[in-house]
Amino acid sequence: MKQNGYSVSNQHIDILIDELGDEHVSTSVDTPLRADAFALSDDEKIEKIAAHFGSIMDILGLDRTDDSLSGTPRRVAKMYVKEIFSGLNPENFPDIKLFENKYQYNQMLVEKNILFYSNCEHHFVPIIGKAHVAYISSGKVIGLSKINRIVQHFAKRPQVQERLTMQITKALQEALETTDVAVVIDATHLCVSSRGVKDVNSSTVTANFCGKFENEATKNEFLKYIELK
Repeated sequence: MKQNGYSVSNQHIDILIDELGDEHVSTSVDTPLRADAFALSDDEKIEKIAAHFGSIMDILGLDRTDDSLSGTPRRVAKMYVKEIFSGLNPENFPDIKLFENKYQYNQMLVEKNILFYSNCEHHFVPIIGKAHVAYISSGKVIGLSKINRIVQHFAKRPQVQERLTMQITKALQEALETTDVAVVIDATHLCVSSRGVKDVNSSTVTANFCGKFENEATKNEFLKYIELK
């Protein structure tokens, strides 16, 4: 293969692709989606993915006539569409209702240790982590469970952790009608721990501080809360 006038071997292409993935490249704050991403129904997507995944299993040499493997293509397809990548569809965004802040609570509200499972968009292997979220009411509040649901919605996509952090922040700002939002994510990437460098001890931390949380005292107060055991 030639690239920019130079001959490039398949091995070199593999190295370049791996380097892009290992460098955690993120192309956009928005998840890259085609214009026709939702032209097919969920059932149609499941049928097509099952067929393609069955082909992958065939190429790997697996015997799909075995009782244990015969249903795998459809199970994987259903899992992709209905579960681990269900956050791709905006129709699955949680229903958010705002309530008046009748208690006049004007300090930060912190929801910490929100466990989530996502998938690395470079290798399609799990990202397992915890999100810590805080906001300061502008006069409106939402139910605590809705914060968790917003985190889970954006986690259920092929993701890059930086993008996930930004998407959660933006969604909370819009839902709460305030810029005063902070998000910290601490996660383990199986693309780092189970392949490549195979480092099982490291984790990745990303953060986004907006509005009043850009003030050092407010930011440090939030960080102190999420360090509590």
